[in-house]
Amino acid sequence: MERQERLEKLKPLLYDVLVLLGEDPEREGLRKTPERWAEALLTYTEGNMKDPQQHLRVIFQLDEDDYPLDSDDMILVDNIEFTSTCEHHLAPFRGVVHIAYIPNSESRVITGLSKLPRVVETFARRLQVQERMTQQIARAIDEHLHPLGVIVVVQAIHYCMVARGVQQRSSLSLTTARRGIFRTKPELEARFQEYLRLRMHDHKT
Repeated sequence: MERQERLEKLKPLLYDVLVLLGEDPEREGLRKTPERWAEALLTYTEGNMKDPQQHLRVIFQLDEDDYPLDSDDMILVDNIEFTSTCEHHLAPFRGVVHIAYIPNSESRVITGLSKLPRVVETFARRLQVQERMTQQIARAIDEHLHPLGVIVVVQAIHYCMVARGVQQRSSLSLTTARRGIFRTKPELEARFQEYLRLRMHDHKT
């Protein structure tokens, strides 16, 4: 179904939602809200229409001189900002993603650094839970780049916790996913975590 067709089907449904909430959709401030809301919902969930492979299929190969066979040096992109939508309450959650992977020492395949934020965006623009999104990002990188290992850390604030229920305004949720060598060599994760700690210290100072 094309985007415009989905938009037209959503508008009357969202009009009815406003009525059920006790609002008057015909008042000045709400007349265009069903259309704006429908557009927003389609944007929030456009990742359903995308495949992360479209970003990760752009790959490059390092020379052996640049990346020796015995290397466990990691490629790291931190503080990738995202906003997603909680599938339980349709409330936003937002935060940052930190990703590191170690290229396979035989193939030495890497992807463009800008592709990792694109992968994050693909999974964030869906109805989500943070735990699943973290695993999906790690799995996509692992399956398409075949690195020696990959680690993903996600930190987020959930507005379903801020605006309702326990109303925790300063609580952060943290999730991790590990693949490959990061599962068997804890010293690599320690190196990754130390880098993040130093980066956060630099931001504070």
